[in-house]
Amino acid sequence: MRIALFTDSYLPTVDGVVTSVLSTRRQLEAHGHEVVVFAPEDPRRRGTREDGTVYVRAKEFHHYPGYRLAMFPGREVDLIKDLDIDVIHIHGVGFVGIKGLWASWQAKIPRVSTFHTMIHDTLAFYSPFGLNLHLLERGLRFYLKIFLRKTQGVVVPSRAILDEIMALSPRANIADVIPTGVDPDRFRPDISGQGIRTKWGLNGHDVVLHVGRVAPEKNLSTLIHAFPKILEANQDTKLMIVGTGPYMEKYYDLVARLGLSGDVIFTGFVPDADLPKYYAAADAFAIASKFETQGLVVLEALASGRPVAGANYRAIPEFVREGVNGALFDPNDVAGCAAAILRCLRDRDSMQEAARDVAL
Repeated sequence: MRIALFTDSYLPTVDGVVTSVLSTRRQLEAHGHEVVVFAPEDPRRRGTREDGTVYVRAKEFHHYPGYRLAMFPGREVDLIKDLDIDVIHIHGVGFVGIKGLWASWQAKIPRVSTFHTMIHDTLAFYSPFGLNLHLLERGLRFYLKIFLRKTQGVVVPSRAILDEIMALSPRANIADVIPTGVDPDRFRPDISGQGIRTKWGLNGHDVVLHVGRVAPEKNLSTLIHAFPKILEANQDTKLMIVGTGPYMEKYYDLVARLGLSGDVIFTGFVPDADLPKYYAAADAFAIASKFETQGLVVLEALASGRPVAGANYRAIPEFVREGVNGALFDPNDVAGCAAAILRCLRDRDSMQEAARDVAL
């Protein structure tokens, strides 16, 4: 079968959607299917090309660095016909997602979609318009309601998101709840993280890890504000934040104001190949995000045998079980966050096997 994946988010940006697209592509190809990815071109890397990927002309979305808007007319319909595509799988609701819908209609081939992102939750942070946010959200919700009804099958990554999608678009054709899996051979407890600990001066310390885009919707401020309380109970703890994003400078400043510059480490971008070693270097993983439709980093941490202190919100409690493989907290509760992290550090050994089991 020839399958086209249409995505609004793609390399060199790395996020949960990109990880899911790449994982889907690998598995489909491993099963003998031919896969072509349609993705927005990075204007800064026009000479860079990847086999099996069609780059759609796009411009930088300045309100959200690292993301592109493929708003220009293209030849997607002709390419879909020329490539003799059998089915289109849409991984976004932006311009490339719309191109996928249009190509499907014009080429008269079936289309399915995976819903990854609650984009209406980002308006307060990234809206490019000087309009009333309430009106913008209502308009975006209406758009999503219609978009979801136009695909012949909608895959959602968690039951929490299934409930929200059914409330948002009751007539959406839900195909199934299918989380994106992680590779348990890549992320496993027996990998050594000693090289990472040595590189960042973490030997002799308890390490709390966070992996993800450094952006406001990830709610990193709760983790950072919780850290002084963690240090009161365990002064040998370090917080390591892996990733980059538009709020790097703001969080640098917050860490400095709280006097945590020696205790919170920002690694910046880490190549995907090195991520398993970073999980291995940690004693616990923490995530305070209210934005997760699944939270692949949670599964990666659990597969690595690391207990997770996670926000009791949306998809995270579907994978994190209180007192079994981690601890949950209200994402707005700094003290609760600190307590959850301390519990994971205290019970890390007894939680390791249960953490791994959830991800398998």
